[in-house]
Amino acid sequence: MLTAPRETLLASMTLDEKIAQLLQLAAPFFKGSEHEGQITGPLAGLGISESTAAAAGSVLGASGAKESISIQKAYLEESRHGIPLLIMADIIHGYKTIFPVPIAIGCSWDTVLAEESAAIAALEAAVSGIHVTFAPMADLVRDPRWGRVMESTGEDPYLNSVFARAFVRGFQGKNLTEDLSKIASCVKHFAAYGAAEGGRDYNTVNMSERELRELYLPAYKAALEEGAEMVMTSFNVVDGVPATGNKWLMRKLLREEWQFNGILISDWGAVKEQIPHGTAEDEKEAAKKAIEAGVDIEMMTACYPGYLKELIEEGSVNEGLVDEAVLRILDLKEKLGLFDNPYRAADEEKEQEIVFSKQHRDTARILAEKSCVLLKNEGVLPLQKEQKIAVIGPFADNGDILGPWSWHGSKEDAVTVLAGLQKKNLPEILTAQGSHIETGSEEMLKEAEKAAEQADVIVLALGEASEMSGEAGSRASIQLPPVQLQLVQRMKAMKKPIAAVLFNGRPLDLHGVIEHCDAVLEAWFPGSEGGDAITNLLLGEANPSGKLSMSFPYSAGQIPVYYNNYNTGRPKDAPDAQERYVSQYLDIPNEPLFPFGFGLSYTAFDCSHASLSSEILSPQGELTVSAQVTNTGEYAGEEVVQLYVQDLSGEVVRPLKELKAFQKIELAPGETKEVSFTLSEKDLRYYHSDLSFKSDAGKFHAFIGGSSRDLAPLSFELLHMKEEDMK
Repeated sequence: MLTAPRETLLASMTLDEKIAQLLQLAAPFFKGSEHEGQITGPLAGLGISESTAAAAGSVLGASGAKESISIQKAYLEESRHGIPLLIMADIIHGYKTIFPVPIAIGCSWDTVLAEESAAIAALEAAVSGIHVTFAPMADLVRDPRWGRVMESTGEDPYLNSVFARAFVRGFQGKNLTEDLSKIASCVKHFAAYGAAEGGRDYNTVNMSERELRELYLPAYKAALEEGAEMVMTSFNVVDGVPATGNKWLMRKLLREEWQFNGILISDWGAVKEQIPHGTAEDEKEAAKKAIEAGVDIEMMTACYPGYLKELIEEGSVNEGLVDEAVLRILDLKEKLGLFDNPYRAADEEKEQEIVFSKQHRDTARILAEKSCVLLKNEGVLPLQKEQKIAVIGPFADNGDILGPWSWHGSKEDAVTVLAGLQKKNLPEILTAQGSHIETGSEEMLKEAEKAAEQADVIVLALGEASEMSGEAGSRASIQLPPVQLQLVQRMKAMKKPIAAVLFNGRPLDLHGVIEHCDAVLEAWFPGSEGGDAITNLLLGEANPSGKLSMSFPYSAGQIPVYYNNYNTGRPKDAPDAQERYVSQYLDIPNEPLFPFGFGLSYTAFDCSHASLSSEILSPQGELTVSAQVTNTGEYAGEEVVQLYVQDLSGEVVRPLKELKAFQKIELAPGETKEVSFTLSEKDLRYYHSDLSFKSDAGKFHAFIGGSSRDLAPLSFELLHMKEEDMK
C-alpha cells in the first residue's frame, strides 16, 4: 500500500518526476531488459535521454516473468519514491496459448467462451509479469479492406458491445487488487478507428455525431460500464481533430459525460502525429494539445518530457493537468497492488507450469471449433473416414494460422490441418503444397494434381499470410492471391469433390473459390489448436455453429456493405420499383455474398410459429417475441437464434434491421425448443437529429430467425410516451 496518501506522494515529487510518470517506453529503453540499450530503427530517433528513460512510469512489451522482474527491480533501485512501473502489452487473443482472432471469436456468438479466453490470456500474461493489456478493441468495422478487421468482433454495435463486456470481465475479473490472475483492461481505439476512409489504416474518419453515437460509441461505452480501467486514443481524426488532441472527445464526452476517471493513453506515437495531421506546429504544441485533451500517458514519443515543463513554467499549461494525470496513474498502480508487491504475479516457475497448458489449449480448440463458419456445403462435409483425403494448398501444413498480435505464440507449436488429420485413424492422407501463399510454379501445381488424382476428396487449405492482415495490413484487393485461385481451378479440373478451408483475417471476395468448391469452411486465423479444431469439423466430430459477425461482400465494389443499412427513396425491391431508376449496381447485386448472422450446419434448423405476446407495446410494458426452433436434421447442433427490429417511421431514417438480442441453443436431432425474447420501450430508443436519445411512437417490425436475411416480419405498435416516462 501507499505509505502516505497519494496527494502527499504527489506533493513530494518534482515536476520532472511527475512528467516522467506520463511517459511510456518500450522495454529496450529500461535497465534489466533482455534487449537493454538496443535502441534501433524508429526507436533510435525518439531523442530520449538516459535519465528520462530511467524515470518513465510505464513500460511496453516486456517479455516474460524473468525480464519483467529484472526491469522492475532495476527501476525501483533508482526510484526516489519507490513508485513501481506499470508493465503493459498487447494481449489481444491470447498470450502464449493463442485463441482465434477476435473477428472469429465474434462469429462464435459465445460470450461465455470469449470471457474464458480472456481469463486464460490474463492468467498467462499475469504470471509472465504483465499488468495491463491493450484490449479489447471495440472498433466497429464495415470495411474489410482495413487490416485491423481481425481485431474487431464485427459490424454490429450490439454484438460488439456484448463481446466487449465479456472480454473486460475475463481480463479484469471482479477485484484486480486481490485476484492476481487478472490484469487491467484498456479499451481501444477511442474513437471510430474502424471507419477509416477507403479502409486505409490511420486514414481520416468523417461522420456525423449522431452516427458516431449510435453506431461507433456503444461498444466502448459498454467496456467502460463493465469496468475497463484504461482507454487508448485512436490514430484518426474525429470531426477534423486528431483523437489524441480532441478536447470534445476526451474531456467533454469521455470524462464529463461518461464520467470516466481512469487512465487515457495515446496509441504508439500518436501525440507527435498531431504534427503531420496538421493540428500541431511542433512537439511543444502537440504536448500542449494532448495534455489539455486529457491524455495521461504518452506512448513512444517524447513530447511530454521534452516540453511540458517549459509549457508549465511559461504559464501555457496548468500544472494541475499533470497532477491529475499522475494521480490516475498512481491509482491504477495502487489498485494492482504494485506498491505492496511490485512484481505482482510474475513467477518464472509458475510461468512454466501455467503458460500453454493442455487445459488452456483445449479451450482454444473448442473456441476455434465454434468460431469457424460453414459458408457452403453441397454434401461433401463431413468427410467420410474411409475416404482417401488429399490435403493441398499453402496452408495444408503451415503454422502461420495464429494471426496478427499473436505476440508470444509459436507457429512451430501451432497444429496444422495436416497434423490434425494425421492424428486420426484415417486410411490414407496425401498432401502437396500446390502453391505458396503469393507465388507458385507449374511444378507445384503438378505435384498437387498427382496427389489429388489418387484421392477420393480434396481438402484445399487456402488463405492470407498473417502479415496480410493486422495493423498496416490494408488491402485494395480482398480476393485470394491469383496463384491460389489458379490452384483452385486446377483442382476443379480433377473432377473430385473439393472442400476449401480458408485462413484469413478479414471477409474476402470469394469469387474464384465459392463457385468451384463443393464446400467452404471459413476458419479465419484459428489459433494454436486450429488444425485439431478444423479436423474435428471436417470429420463431423464437431458440428459447425459459427455465424458471421461481418458480411462477406459480393465484390469489393460494394464496400462498405453491411446488414443494418438504411433504405433509400428508390429501393430496388420496392413493389413499384422501376427497372433502372432505383438504387442498384448494374453489374452486381446490392446484397453481400454472405450476410451478417449467416452460417450453415451439418444439420438443419426450422424456425417456426413466430409470434408476439401482443401487437401493442405500452411505454412501461414489455412484449415477448417467441418462436419454436426444431432440429430437422440428423446431427446434434447449435443454432444462434437472432432477434432484429425495424422502426418503420423515425424522426431520422432508421436501419432496415437492428440486432437486439440472440440466444445460442443446442438441439438433438428431432428436438424442438421455444426461444423467447423480451422487448421494452428502451430497446427502441435511438439518437434523433437533436441528439436526444428516445423512442418514437408508431409501427415496428420484429424478426426472429437464424440470420439477418430472409426473415418474415411480425408487426407491433409502440404507444405514445410522455416526456416524464423517458427518464
